[in-house]
Amino acid sequence: MDSNRQAKISRTGVLLLNLGTPEGPHTGPVRRYLRQFLSDPRVIDINPVGRYFLVNLIIVPFRAPKSAESYRKIWTEAGSPLLVHGRRLAELVQAELDTHSAGNYVVKLGMRYGKPSTESVLREFAAEGIGRIRALPLYPQYASASVGSSIEEVYRCASRVWNVPAIDMLPVFYDNPCFINSTVSVAQEALCEKKYDHYLFSFHGLPERQIIKSKDSPDSPCLKNEDCCQSISAVNRSCYRAQCFATARSIADKLELEKDKWSVSFQSRLGRDPWIQPFTDVVLTDLAQSGVKSLAIFSPAFVADCLETLEELNIRGRADYLGAGGEEYLFVPSLNTHPEWVKCVARMVAPEARAC
Repeated sequence: MDSNRQAKISRTGVLLLNLGTPEGPHTGPVRRYLRQFLSDPRVIDINPVGRYFLVNLIIVPFRAPKSAESYRKIWTEAGSPLLVHGRRLAELVQAELDTHSAGNYVVKLGMRYGKPSTESVLREFAAEGIGRIRALPLYPQYASASVGSSIEEVYRCASRVWNVPAIDMLPVFYDNPCFINSTVSVAQEALCEKKYDHYLFSFHGLPERQIIKSKDSPDSPCLKNEDCCQSISAVNRSCYRAQCFATARSIADKLELEKDKWSVSFQSRLGRDPWIQPFTDVVLTDLAQSGVKSLAIFSPAFVADCLETLEELNIRGRADYLGAGGEEYLFVPSLNTHPEWVKCVARMVAPEARAC
């Protein structure tokens, strides 16, 4: 076997997974995206018949036009920010690995919903003769609706081909030092050494029932007291809310924030079922009305800026806070393609390459 053929066979595919985005900021594409996303039984975890009617007759018809309007506020000439940042991240991680691994890795971006689909990327790997894949879901904290769904989709798509590839599924990185350090670097650049009255860490929300379903032990005091998520232990190691608090603590410690100067909240709730609290929009109003004049807000549940950060936090959140009496509002951007984050991703997917 010639050396070029051997090199191709020995390459490893790196699949960077994110949630997805509509193909355009208009009602039609948004409707298709929402229908695919919300029809996932890990996202709306109710009986199939109820989910079908809820999604197709209630949520999507009413939400698609409003969501399309929100997407238009953040859409760029290059397209969806989430997709733009994701593609660029894949390119930069590829370049980083090429520097340290002599071309042994092929890096591609795949989406759980929308394009480029997970299935299409796995087909590309197969066409290129790549039989080993390392998949990294780009969600720092574990939730079945994001990480679990993406893992399930990878295995589902991989199982459809005759020659099933070897897949290494990489773990969540909510407490990975290089993720924390990358986030701190972005924060320090945004803060510019200025002190704020308060620092708010806003994470994506989940229904309480999904948090309870994820508990690792029947003895877990899940959501039964205020301190149940204040540390990670054997009984809650898979708890999304506990992992969010752990991420926030690590970032706050690195930034040397005083304990009474920062807090955690959750955004993007949907429907009437109870969702984890406190709610970001409520906290923003409460902080402003309590006399907090300057606020810096982070969203370390997202590694790339998207609708939930750019529109929900930087536009609506800003309006809520300033409208309630706040005076200065700093939105700290996501990691996007920050150089430290690029090296961090390279290290996570290829530790032997000494990428960073």
